[in-house]
Amino acid sequence: MPARKKIGLQTVAFSRPVAVVGAACSVGPLEGEGPLRGSFDIVYPDMLNGEASWEKTERTMLRETVQCALGKAHLTCENMDFMLAGDLLNQCISANFAAKDLGILLLGLYGACSTMAESTGLGAMLVDGGFGMYTVAAVSSHYGTSERQYRFPTEYGGQRPPYSQYTVTGAGALLLGFGAYFQGLLPRVAHFTVGKVIDLGRKDPFDMGSAMAPAAADTILRHFGDLSLSPDHYDLVLTGDLALVGHSLAEELLNRAGLSLKERLQDCGLLVFDRSRQKVFAGGSGCGCSAVVFCGHIMELFRLAKLKRVLLVGAGTLLSPTTFQQGESIPCRPCRSL
Repeated sequence: MPARKKIGLQTVAFSRPVAVVGAACSVGPLEGEGPLRGSFDIVYPDMLNGEASWEKTERTMLRETVQCALGKAHLTCENMDFMLAGDLLNQCISANFAAKDLGILLLGLYGACSTMAESTGLGAMLVDGGFGMYTVAAVSSHYGTSERQYRFPTEYGGQRPPYSQYTVTGAGALLLGFGAYFQGLLPRVAHFTVGKVIDLGRKDPFDMGSAMAPAAADTILRHFGDLSLSPDHYDLVLTGDLALVGHSLAEELLNRAGLSLKERLQDCGLLVFDRSRQKVFAGGSGCGCSAVVFCGHIMELFRLAKLKRVLLVGAGTLLSPTTFQQGESIPCRPCRSL
């Protein structure tokens, strides 16, 4: 029997160093004007970038982000064994079109805002298990495409409540690889905690933060419990994407459970925008939110040795227009990696 790699109830420990050998991210114009503007590889001038539709823009953005990550790592599509990718659209259409153009074997994923953490964890499992030397973890989202699918086209001019979130237009890609050369030189994925789908009965499609907070808090508690970690083990515990409402709720739930992370607990939805001057309501959301923060800002802090250990906790509302219109609640799916 091979050695068991599962620790506790929900966590996997990797036996070999799975390194982040490359990373890249791209954003739209609003994100490019935010506080993290210096950490993005590509900032598009407008929401269409010369394409005929928002959907075509998103798939181009995802493809170009993967190509940028490959170029920075001096690798090619032919070096990649698998691409694990997803987006917010039906049939993960952005990921499929991007993979068609890139020619990399695709394993499509849907976890909403948790997809960046999920693709990273599963990509690391493939490398650790010896199923490939390199994998790509990539996601994308676009404000225009997501609003058209889940709520109303932006031309409709519908009013949004102040606790709603603004879908990030952006894409992120991580290249994961194995080899002695990478050990100790680059950030590496050490553990992967798979969260439970949690549904506390929230039905408001605008209030994603309240729906996601319990799932994010539960996964953080399980990760710390499975590995018997102290609250100060990580330099940063980064959720994505709870924004203002969900971040406060998650912090309260963790404190009630006896895990006080204080300033170590931050959220991608609060980092990517400046709420004091940008009209983004409670903050950012979408697949691209945690992706552009993690693949850009956080990777830069790793490079500068300002961070050593980071826990990325992706939580996504599994919002379906069909089930919402049928009166169903919104379950949430969290994942955690690094």
